[in-house]
Amino acid sequence: MISIIIPVYNQAKSLDRCLRSIKNQKYDNYEIIVVNDGSTDNFYEIIEKHKSIFTYKLEYISQDNAGPQAARNAGAKRARGEFIIFCDADVELYPEMLKIMKGALRHHPEAGFVYSSFRWRGKKFRSYPYSEERLKQMPYINTTSLMWRDFFPGFDEKIKKFQDWDLWLTMMEGGHKGFWIDVELYKIHAGSTMSSWLPKVAYKILPFWPSVKRYNSAQKVIKEKHHLQ
Repeated sequence: MISIIIPVYNQAKSLDRCLRSIKNQKYDNYEIIVVNDGSTDNFYEIIEKHKSIFTYKLEYISQDNAGPQAARNAGAKRARGEFIIFCDADVELYPEMLKIMKGALRHHPEAGFVYSSFRWRGKKFRSYPYSEERLKQMPYINTTSLMWRDFFPGFDEKIKKFQDWDLWLTMMEGGHKGFWIDVELYKIHAGSTMSSWLPKVAYKILPFWPSVKRYNSAQKVIKEKHHLQ
């Protein structure tokens, strides 16, 4: 079984779309754990609507606002599946996604997780084949990846940016490699808080921009933690 963990903070509209895309999956051996991280919108209205659709497959947890890492960890602790995948509320899964990812993980026993290409703001992000050397240099694997639950080390709740990069580096250090599926399997909708992507031109032209400075500072934290400098 796959445990799908969705952290949510005031994203009721996005959550509705995300849950509908899960309902359309061609693989149905899953459970959904939605973690309400202190939302003040119509979260419960959306949950009640979908509970009648998913019945026993959907459960939710509510907690005071503690951030996405804490919400993901809370969901992982409740997971019963052999596999887990973290899916933010602004993600729309394509119908074949779970089926393809699970098949790839089963057929590549050397891998601890699998990841795919995806679309964001109209652009396809193909990612790259798994490489430890590349991973040490840059964040290129999105959080929405399927992994063996027993290999999940937990998110470091002190890390505020590049949580995905930190996770994959930690798994690499534990001996768990990734496998890339060169197929676009999901879409991240505009307005998302995906922080790992900044136009390369920003570095070349305006390295003093506050956003670039914050990016570089966050990158330094990860590199120091994993002794990459």
